[in-house]
Amino acid sequence: MPKNASRGSRGYGAVFAVREFRFVFAAHLLSLLGVVVSEIALTFLVYDLTGSPLLSALTFALGLLPYLVGGTLLAGVADRYPARRVLVVCDLLCAACVGVMVLPGTPIAGLLALRCVVAAIAPVFTGTRMAALTDILGEGDLYVLGRSLLRIVSQSAQLAGFGVGGVLLAVVPARGAICVTVGTFLCSAALLRFGTRDRPARATGRETGRAGALLRDSLGGARLLLGDRRTRALLLLFWVPPMFVVAPEALAAPYADSLGLGPAALGLLMCAMPVGHIVAELYAGTALSPRARSRVVLPVAAVGLLPLLVYGAGPGLGWALVALVLAGAGAAYVIGLDQWFVAAVPEELRGRAMTLLTAGLMTIQGLGMAAAGLAAEFLPVHQVVAGAGAIGTLCCLVLVREVHRTGPHGPEGRATGPDRTTEVRDGAVRQVASG
Repeated sequence: MPKNASRGSRGYGAVFAVREFRFVFAAHLLSLLGVVVSEIALTFLVYDLTGSPLLSALTFALGLLPYLVGGTLLAGVADRYPARRVLVVCDLLCAACVGVMVLPGTPIAGLLALRCVVAAIAPVFTGTRMAALTDILGEGDLYVLGRSLLRIVSQSAQLAGFGVGGVLLAVVPARGAICVTVGTFLCSAALLRFGTRDRPARATGRETGRAGALLRDSLGGARLLLGDRRTRALLLLFWVPPMFVVAPEALAAPYADSLGLGPAALGLLMCAMPVGHIVAELYAGTALSPRARSRVVLPVAAVGLLPLLVYGAGPGLGWALVALVLAGAGAAYVIGLDQWFVAAVPEELRGRAMTLLTAGLMTIQGLGMAAAGLAAEFLPVHQVVAGAGAIGTLCCLVLVREVHRTGPHGPEGRATGPDRTTEVRDGAVRQVASG
């Protein structure tokens, strides 16, 4: 347990008792709000300059596609350099890129290229921060709850950010709204620089000055992680359910249109799944013990996509919202999966593992959206969403079986690997959060 964590705190309160985490949390919140606002403003700006719906949509897509490049080719950065330095430099580079976007003379091609650069940096930043949380919070339950809080903030920031972005665009020009992101990146860099400790790099003895060595480290780490059966199964369990669960969000507009609903109903459809996710994760983090969260991972992952089958009946707005809230709640299995993943990955590969996890998650969601859109060109929207639920459930059942077979489980289904390791190594942490 971190020395500066309060032993008297419980649940999420114990996480906020760690001073360094409070700085990381504040930096995360600021940068997320800035990114969401800039995405809206940049999309509006590109459409305003070109009048092209394709280029406007491409602006959003470019926020996902470069994750794969950054997450595979640059992943070694997370382990080769001190975490605080990586985080601060990433924030400063993103601030510089966004600052150039604001300049009136920046052409459309330049705006899209800078968007790609920011998106390629994002998985390195996120992976480094996720790995650094194990240094700040330890590898036990505090880490699990800390990751949970950052996910909850991500979901909440999307809801708030879209509202803030819309208000800003109503009173200031698009470039002025983008300026907000420059400030949030700079504030995030300052919080991380002065609020977190300077720790050494995880991977020592590396050639830090050569691009070729960095590339070999990045690709070699990915090969090691994906080559291990247990780690590969856990990564796929992180990635596959989101690939299918994005279908109703990607098709929310055409589905609302098929029901003859207006913009307000569309907004409800877009918000329902994040709301379900936030509520379920808060419940899992506060009401369930570490052992209980571990026990529900596989059952919840197996059935989490089943609510989407409701779409097969072409439901009205009410039943569709219920299905989306329940599908969002299914993502709560990740809070227990986090602990399994940390326990499965060697410390010297942790930064690369977290970067690969982030890159794969964003990329596969982009592919899921594209696949849903393509299918909807040939089939009714409600059938596409129901089909995503059915196919996704079959894939999840296969993955759940693989994770179960590769993990050390006892005869009663009780995890005896990561969960017991946590109890032995971080007994004090488990006592804080249980009960």
